[in-house]
Amino acid sequence: MTIKRWAVLADIHGNRLALEAVIADLDRESARQPLDGVINLGDHLSGPLWPAETLALVMRQKWIHLSGNHDRQLAQLEVEAMGASDRYARARLTTADLTWLRALPRRVSIEDEILAFHGTPEDDCGYLLETVVGGRAQLASTAEIEARLGRWRAPLMLCAHTHQPRVITLGEGRLVVNPGSVGLPAYETDDPVPHIAETGCVHARYAVVEQTASGWRVALQAVSYDHLAAARQAAANGRPDWEIALRTGRMAAPA
Repeated sequence: MTIKRWAVLADIHGNRLALEAVIADLDRESARQPLDGVINLGDHLSGPLWPAETLALVMRQKWIHLSGNHDRQLAQLEVEAMGASDRYARARLTTADLTWLRALPRRVSIEDEILAFHGTPEDDCGYLLETVVGGRAQLASTAEIEARLGRWRAPLMLCAHTHQPRVITLGEGRLVVNPGSVGLPAYETDDPVPHIAETGCVHARYAVVEQTASGWRVALQAVSYDHLAAARQAAANGRPDWEIALRTGRMAAPA
């Protein structure tokens, strides 16, 4: 069979420095063994970093780009209805930028082998692989994951949104992969209830998936970059929560 190799990334969140490091790593990966393409699962810009500069870099990439919940919110919500991260990004985007975001698809299917989306196939804000328990996002049960997938089926399903790098096996040999976040290793949110999600790792994350005769092979990648410069940018823009997340990979400063 023809081996197919794709890179998968998501949740850049305006972190241009992390994205540059991932692109450089993708170039090295492709030189070692060619990639058939790159799938970008969305949430490109929201956050107090470099939204306009990040989008300019993203738009130059010949990737498959999907919409995330923050992309949709930036393109559709009134500014007054946005959270602080979306408001910061929105103030720095042009009409052309918003037009590009509005045109992004929410789901992509590739040759009936790969199904890609941001949250769940039906809900860009929904958690697929995590459930909130005790104020933290933790691994969901197989039954929960199957229920959230509903009628959607593919040998390889790609999701994002929770920033947690994971590879999950389901029935019939199906895999679900979350590549993790390029640009934000931890966050706190009130949706659907107050909770935090954190990886404890400051690296930019992405994945390489490879179709072989025995099934899909997945490599979760962690790329170092100048995360302290990104943390300083967040602090300079009045976001100590992002500064801690970018500096430590957690939502509270280590004791």
